Amino acid sequence: MSTCFSRILLILALSSFAVSCNTLAKRNDSGVVVARRAQIRSSTAVVAADLLEVNRGDAVEILESLDVQDPSDNTRKERWLRVRLNDLENTEGWIEARNVMPEEVFEASRRLAEEDKDVSAQATGQLRASSNLRLSPDRSGNENIMMRLDTGSSFEIVGWKRIPKPKSSEAIESDVAPKAGSAQPMANRRASRTQEENQTEEANELWYKVRLSAAISPAPAGWIYGKQVELRVPSDIIFYRTGREFVAWQRLDGGPSEPEGSLTDKNAGKEARPGSWIILEKSSSNQSRSLDEPDFDRIYVVGYDKRNQEHYTAYRSSDVKGFLPLRVKGQGENKTFTVRVQDHGGEITDAQYSVYKDGGGVLKVSAPGALDARRRK
Repeated sequence: MSTCFSRILLILALSSFAVSCNTLAKRNDSGVVVARRAQIRSSTAVVAADLLEVNRGDAVEILESLDVQDPSDNTRKERWLRVRLNDLENTEGWIEARNVMPEEVFEASRRLAEEDKDVSAQATGQLRASSNLRLSPDRSGNENIMMRLDTGSSFEIVGWKRIPKPKSSEAIESDVAPKAGSAQPMANRRASRTQEENQTEEANELWYKVRLSAAISPAPAGWIYGKQVELRVPSDIIFYRTGREFVAWQRLDGGPSEPEGSLTDKNAGKEARPGSWIILEKSSSNQSRSLDEPDFDRIYVVGYDKRNQEHYTAYRSSDVKGFLPLRVKGQGENKTFTVRVQDHGGEITDAQYSVYKDGGGVLKVSAPGALDARRRK
């Protein structure tokens, strides 16, 4: 009787093992390499052999995950993935999980990009320091992190959002990764802490929704903490930034392939050729920004005189309460641009401006309704 019972247990155990093996196989997932370069290794051991080098954008099949003790820190564990590549040898090996973005995360980024597929770049920016690209504007945890972007990474800004700052400053991340060997002296660290304490007085924080090229990130879109972003204002118009911040800008005499919108040219923001521009500005202020405040408060249009090789003011609005996005339509000399403007009653409506050149080739702007244009200087 006991022998029969033992056989039944053995059969059940084998069945359970087969089911769990099938379940494991079905859990196989795919991913994409996010590191510029990474090694597929024979094991997770420090002395493991390098089997193959992979590059950003390479696809892998994820077979298994394993948490391994960090050899340099007994209190910390690192996650590793056993992966298979679609090369001639179907290479299998181990890679650190931080170097791979799961397919489901990649698809979430693609959905973010799809939301703004018809929105032109409102501005361009680059990172001041290595920072996290996230699926949502929230830095209170790690769950929404897609990958780490390198210092100097450039991107298009398609939108932004102000959100309440997390209440516990100890629970949030700075979203900055220091470079290796760049540990600060104690005096500098104290100064940094003092600066951060002063910054916590800001009630809200700014986040940028960005669009990235495949050379910088396999994920096409995401959110970046605003304090890590430096706007790349083209040299053609940067000297017109006096007293107000530039929020957004678009050329009037070029298409979407013009240099100022390029993500592949690292110096695009510095080398844009002269032309005509729409610039949205916002008054500088040391006051805390509210969640519902306008994106910009003045519209500035500059024309370019090719004969005299100089810019001139084509239009400068009175103060407005304006909201993005900025949309430019039309071909050739006649175009329109549209923004959203809040009236005195608090209603937000689309305001469409017409842009044309008069008989003398001078750029003119016709404002809608009661929005009066100022004469060219």
